[in-house]
Amino acid sequence: MYTKILKPILDVIAAFVGLIIISPIFLVLIITLLFTNNGKPFFFQRRAGKNGKIFKIIKLKTMNDKKDQHGKLLPYEKRVTKIGTFIRKYSLDEIPQLINILKRDMSLIGPRPLHPEYLPLYDQEQARRHDVMAGITGWAQVNGRNTISWEQKFKYDVWYVDHQSFKLDFKILWLTFYKVIKKKDINNSETTNMPTFKNANVE
Repeated sequence: MYTKILKPILDVIAAFVGLIIISPIFLVLIITLLFTNNGKPFFFQRRAGKNGKIFKIIKLKTMNDKKDQHGKLLPYEKRVTKIGTFIRKYSLDEIPQLINILKRDMSLIGPRPLHPEYLPLYDQEQARRHDVMAGITGWAQVNGRNTISWEQKFKYDVWYVDHQSFKLDFKILWLTFYKVIKKKDINNSETTNMPTFKNANVE
């Protein structure tokens, strides 16, 4: 009952109320990024959600679009702006995903939605992370976030799929706030991204 009825209702209520409460900060960030990112405050990217369904995730744009002499984008660490570093440090770039929740692309709690290109790379067990709706935060995020390996991250995701409950979701939400405030487990999120996932066990 919780996962099929109560959780979706709570997701929509939390996203709606959250957007209202955080709207002053959200508007300031949007205006600031309009000037620092040449009129582009948002970043849209294709991600895979529940059952592998593709949707466009919405984030605040924390990197510029500078390219090298060959026309390729510079490495992440060379494109993250000063305001972008601050936004990433406190996970403020995730705020627009409340809109994804209202659109029912995502949930508040669940495995993080990853690139569609990873779908063929999961083994059968790892692919189970897509049995539930993707989330803004999840069990893997509060147990290491970007400081753990992909394999461990997926184990946490699948564990969550098998143990969903209101109590667990509340625990994850509380630990998320704690880690954001303490700025724990974010060594790869401020100026760099996780390395590309490559599963050697899948041909």
